[in-house]
Amino acid sequence: MNLALSPEQELLREAARGSLARHRTIEAAHGALDGGSLPDLWPTARDAGWPGLLIAEDQGGAGLGAFDAMLVAQECGRVLAGVPLIGLLPATAILDAAGAEGLEAVAAGERPVAWLPARPPSDGEGWTVEPPRGKSRARAPRATRDGDGVVLTGAAAFVPDAPHADLLVVVGAAEDGAPVAAAVEASADGVTVEPVTSYDPTRALAHVTLDGARGTALDAEAETLERAWHLMQALIAAESVGAVEATLEMAVAYARERFTFGRAIGSYQAVKHGLTEVLRRLENARSLLYYAGWAWESGPAEFALAASAARSAAGSALDHAARQNIATHGGIGATWEHDAPLFFRRAQLTRRLAGGTAGATDRVATEVLAAAPAA
Repeated sequence: MNLALSPEQELLREAARGSLARHRTIEAAHGALDGGSLPDLWPTARDAGWPGLLIAEDQGGAGLGAFDAMLVAQECGRVLAGVPLIGLLPATAILDAAGAEGLEAVAAGERPVAWLPARPPSDGEGWTVEPPRGKSRARAPRATRDGDGVVLTGAAAFVPDAPHADLLVVVGAAEDGAPVAAAVEASADGVTVEPVTSYDPTRALAHVTLDGARGTALDAEAETLERAWHLMQALIAAESVGAVEATLEMAVAYARERFTFGRAIGSYQAVKHGLTEVLRRLENARSLLYYAGWAWESGPAEFALAASAARSAAGSALDHAARQNIATHGGIGATWEHDAPLFFRRAQLTRRLAGGTAGATDRVATEVLAAAPAA
């Protein structure tokens, strides 16, 4: 197994960094806290071909894999860019696998899509979605087949990238509990998309309600829908790894330039050890992320565990790194004007999004314990 990036992947990563560098995303995030607007990054994503990353070439896409998509997401995380990737890419993976019509428009960025993330059955539960409040997960929308269509009734909360989507990819549950996938127009009768303002203004979220909404049935197997869930876990992990890289660079730079008692604060053990721990967590998360990227194509049976492990490690690393960054900067790091609190906000929302870091950790523990020999 070679987890080194290929020259093409290095080029993709550098191109993504260059495209995002043209926008003042961090500065815009500060402005958004005061009621300002964020830059529209969709034209940038469309020009770079990101909507078609996981769509086959004969459908107008790039025909790339999850590893490549995660490299782009990682660069977005470094600058807290609100590019709609974690809702978009799982949706396109499902549409591509189902052979859906109109993929050329999706790949070209003419039809923004978003997936309503549904978690595969676990611990005796069926397919579930995020609840609007509380810790107990909500049931996936009820799905009833009607000819070549599907009628959906239910809701999903905190859906990433739904506010700007024209098409929603929904996973509902039939009466027997089997998953049913459908493509639903965001403007269709019975569909309500309510944007949600969170403490991280860089993340576009919405509560989606389906009241007898009719969609087009997708020929997607349960395995495809399960992979979409774990793909979202891997993409969130990739964004988190990028954010950890940025916070570590920020903290190290300050530790070198800030002097006290005639010495750079980076020379003190308390600071050195704290930043070293961030680096350790970063390297662990990044290696797991690359393993998940490899498993998407080369080890499909391992992808669910690999993606969950990457999400668990990266979420924990980002939470720790965001706190250590503030601590390294001292009082100034907690002020409204500093960049450090923006990454802390991202870390706290990331911990709870799409099943949360805790959910991914539980998945890893369950699989590891199940594979362990009986005592």
